[in-house]
Amino acid sequence: MAGGTGGGETVMATPVALHAHAAPQGFIRKYIFSLDHKVIGLQYYFLALTAVFVGMFLSLLMRIHMIWPTAVLPIVGEIKPETYLSLLTMHGTIMVFFVLTTAPQGGFGNYILPIQIGAPDMAFPVLNMLSFWTTFVGFVVIIAAFFVTGGAPLHGWTGYPPLSAVQSAGPGEGLGADLWVTSIAIFCIASLMGALNFITTTLDLRAKGMTMMRMPLTCWSWFITAILGLLAFGVLLSAGILLLLDRNMGTSFYVPLVVVNGQVMGHKGGSPLLWQHLFWFFGHPEVYIAILPGMGVTSQILSTFSRKPIFGYKAMVYAMLAIGFFGFMVWGHHMFMSGMSPYSAFAFSILTMCIGVPSAIKTFNWLGTMWKGHIRFQTPMLYAIGFVSLFVSGGLSGPFLAQPVLDIQLHDTYFVVGHFHLIMGVAAIFGIFAATYYWFPKMFGRMMNETWGRIHFFITLAGTYAIFMPMHYLGLAGQTRRYSQFTEVAYQAKLIPLQTFMTYAAIITIAAQFIFVINLFWSMFKGPKASDNPWEATTLEWTTTTPPPHDNFGGRTPVVNHGPYEYGVPGAPRDYVMQTDPATLPAH
Repeated sequence: MAGGTGGGETVMATPVALHAHAAPQGFIRKYIFSLDHKVIGLQYYFLALTAVFVGMFLSLLMRIHMIWPTAVLPIVGEIKPETYLSLLTMHGTIMVFFVLTTAPQGGFGNYILPIQIGAPDMAFPVLNMLSFWTTFVGFVVIIAAFFVTGGAPLHGWTGYPPLSAVQSAGPGEGLGADLWVTSIAIFCIASLMGALNFITTTLDLRAKGMTMMRMPLTCWSWFITAILGLLAFGVLLSAGILLLLDRNMGTSFYVPLVVVNGQVMGHKGGSPLLWQHLFWFFGHPEVYIAILPGMGVTSQILSTFSRKPIFGYKAMVYAMLAIGFFGFMVWGHHMFMSGMSPYSAFAFSILTMCIGVPSAIKTFNWLGTMWKGHIRFQTPMLYAIGFVSLFVSGGLSGPFLAQPVLDIQLHDTYFVVGHFHLIMGVAAIFGIFAATYYWFPKMFGRMMNETWGRIHFFITLAGTYAIFMPMHYLGLAGQTRRYSQFTEVAYQAKLIPLQTFMTYAAIITIAAQFIFVINLFWSMFKGPKASDNPWEATTLEWTTTTPPPHDNFGGRTPVVNHGPYEYGVPGAPRDYVMQTDPATLPAH
């Protein structure tokens, strides 16, 4: 079965025939239980948008409590030390799983990947729908932990036993902690379904001419992220099931012989370190699951708005593959405090330094892409540059923490909080912002407001640095993390003015996010109409109509003749050559 294309070639339409499904009929099938990857991508995106405001609200309550520890807030009431730990736990979990993992991969990956490789949909549309609704159930379950007897757990987002494994260990460690573990297990199942879908789609559904080395770097980043997810989430799922068994069935996988409140618990022989190994074997690849899609988006946008081919395309691909590979070999650097053998610590330290090499290659290639380019400083470009800035600033503190002798001093301080918020948290959020401003015209057929986009960018960038850079100084001064207030210790009390500054910066930065939300929803309905290719980009999503039709390309199968970053080509009629342009056009 074949279909004709504009280039006069005949293309086998087998992928379309195998994976095509009829356009949905009715509201529920079209917008609720949809099989269309574009609708599912938007569902993931708006779930993450909801989750990020929940997470930001929790962080705001923490910051208010740190500088006004006796304040009684409306609705929330008094924030006790155990309440503070519950806020900390839920903030971290919601942000890591339901924002940083959900939006870049589930949201933009689902929407854009099939279009960028020339596919009509994801390989398994029903599995795609199931993966979203499973994620949604996971989010509902974790929010439910706030409303059960005892409230949300206080064991931190890392869930270290025995605190997390013994129900009588503290407030929130009863049903709330069970819901927390169950939510993460549900999320793991959803992520495994999504990962299988991404890998199969990338390998099997590429259009004619779309070789692996002609894929945009965004597709490579989603593909590698899916591989990491497939290998990592299964481990966390297993660890979570064992934790539930320890908590409810009397097993002792993680719990040694312990005494809680003067009472000997009915456990013996378990190892708390087993959880740490399993959790961080997932946890460090999770850092790259969050950041790799942002790297891909940044590469895409820097090339497009610099009007230059990406500097060192193959080096960028191999660097991402190296990051994925080394990401599974460095989990022990989270455990230098655990009493591990110095030889093991030395090995993890060396491997951690090695992972900085591909990250540095990517950074220099981004700078090389912009060098002497005809840069267009529009909002997506600003956020891509902001991503590079935050990635470098957060990354520079990494080598300090990679040295066991330094990490032991810094591990339980704000230095670590500043490091991972910059490089994993806010850098990934900037990638989400960049992707939103860049693909919004394709998704909704309208342009976002450029002026408000810039205002949002500059307030957010300045606010981010004002919140998280001082944390490094606090850490060096010995300010301990996870403490709910600092008024009781003399040397810590002297650091409260810096905490006050950070809290005011957080209030302003959080308020600025409402500029983004208003711009987002206003532009959906009132923004100026977008052309099919407003950024003059080269990849396949800009060759189809805006918004894309149900099968992405209106019944035709694209044929790819060029690479994804053909900008500034000498002798070409325009300063860019699209991937579907005839092969007779010049290319780099």
